[in-house]
Amino acid sequence: MTTPDRPDHGDRPDRPDRPDRPGSSAAPAPVPAPSGADPRVHARRWAILAILSGSLLLIGMDTTILNVAFPTLVEDLQPGAVEQLWIIDAYSLALSGLLVTAGALGDRWGRKRLLLLGFSVFALASLGAVFAAAPWQVIAARALLGIGGAAIMPSTLSILREVFTDGRERALAYAVWTAVIGGGMALGPVVGGLLVEDSGWQAAFLLNVPVAAAAVLLGLWLLPESRAPRAGRWDWPGVGQSVAGMLALSAGIKELGERGADPLPLALLAAAAVLLTVFVRRQLRIPHPLLQVRLFTRRAFTVSALAILLSMIGFGAVFLLLTQWFQYAQGYSPLSAGLHLLPAPLALIVSSMVTPRLIHALEVRQVMGAGLVVTALGLVLPWLVQSGDGGLGYRWMAAALLLLGFGAGVATTTASVTLMAVTPVEDTGGAAAIDETCYELGAALGVASLGSLAMVLYRHHLPDGVPGAARDSVGEAAHTAGELGGGAGATLLDQVTRAFTLGMTPAFALGGLLALAAGAMAWVWVPRHVRPTDDAH
Repeated sequence: MTTPDRPDHGDRPDRPDRPDRPGSSAAPAPVPAPSGADPRVHARRWAILAILSGSLLLIGMDTTILNVAFPTLVEDLQPGAVEQLWIIDAYSLALSGLLVTAGALGDRWGRKRLLLLGFSVFALASLGAVFAAAPWQVIAARALLGIGGAAIMPSTLSILREVFTDGRERALAYAVWTAVIGGGMALGPVVGGLLVEDSGWQAAFLLNVPVAAAAVLLGLWLLPESRAPRAGRWDWPGVGQSVAGMLALSAGIKELGERGADPLPLALLAAAAVLLTVFVRRQLRIPHPLLQVRLFTRRAFTVSALAILLSMIGFGAVFLLLTQWFQYAQGYSPLSAGLHLLPAPLALIVSSMVTPRLIHALEVRQVMGAGLVVTALGLVLPWLVQSGDGGLGYRWMAAALLLLGFGAGVATTTASVTLMAVTPVEDTGGAAAIDETCYELGAALGVASLGSLAMVLYRHHLPDGVPGAARDSVGEAAHTAGELGGGAGATLLDQVTRAFTLGMTPAFALGGLLALAAGAMAWVWVPRHVRPTDDAH
């Protein structure tokens, strides 16, 4: 990144970190440990990245793996309607509510210490879920998993910032981080389908235990401790305001998607607005804030956060709606549905890994803007190519998923690299928390807003005479069609498939417009001089 007291050497032809300049045939020289850095930590930086990546894959998968295991869990434990909602939501609510506090705690207490504590909680909570015999026990375990995840996620980015001192290597490390998080979320249904088909819903939680245990053992051995201690007392009022505000915001978004504009979600969102406004005003006023909200005065930081948020709105909606479309409208099994989604995570992983070269060669605003435009194209494509009666083949959907994954990988990787690069070292915990909160809230907003829009349009396109239960959801409609059987069932399923497709694709297109708006913001507002692959000092 560029700083006021350091010129930008990004275009110097003799720069030592540019071994791939035109005309050079020499192999890249190893990056020496910088002055003042621990040579032992520098030597094992790639092993540290491998440990953190494996752990992040677990966190990403845990966000979506329950989608496949959930029907089996419901059949086994018989939770009520409210209990089912809490089983689904407890993880993401705890995770999003605690990210800001966890980022600040890691800066003060020690990021390695907090990371290992998070993995310990994650393993114990997973064991609790495996042996759960009642719905409330699964809810408690899911909440503890969210607490463990909140302790893990900001620490990973902060540790990477400390370990990777070379700008280009750090950009690659952040790219791996983005690829693993996005890929893990998308691979969750595939892995869940494989596990649940053979071993039941408990296997979705049991998978976490050996991975978390290995992360703790290897982390004790290899990870360095780092912190950014601040003077002053711990801001307990700020913690309360942050946690309560984020919980109210996340819960309000989820309730809005499930209930519509009922009093409860509107009250939760109003409470969130008040609590978070009070929190921000307090952080601006006190000398040693929990979160440095003045980071948002940096245009590159703010645009990067918005790019992640708006990209994930479309991404979250696609994975919610297409999982249902594949299973209910197309008749795929849960495992087959997960496999048909694979073009997106595969493209995301590939594009994330090539992005560091792009942002080294081109301006950040160009790369981020182009990624968001490709994301928008992937979201709009199904709406453009569907036939008037709602016909939509998988070839077009696979192409859309490839574009979505590629564009989102480029855009979110560039945004994460830039967001962390323009952040002072002492504020990395808070910046990491903001980065991950944008991922979580973006996906939740996509489910709530675009998912709700798709359901409204679905009901609008259903013909008169369709049974009332079929209007509640596509899952209920598919179940009703199965009970009817014969020609009546087949006719109902055709009507439901058409209505769901005609409702789903405009929702995707709206997500595409949001991504396009984010691309325009990136092009106009990200300063030309930002170079996130320059060495930070």
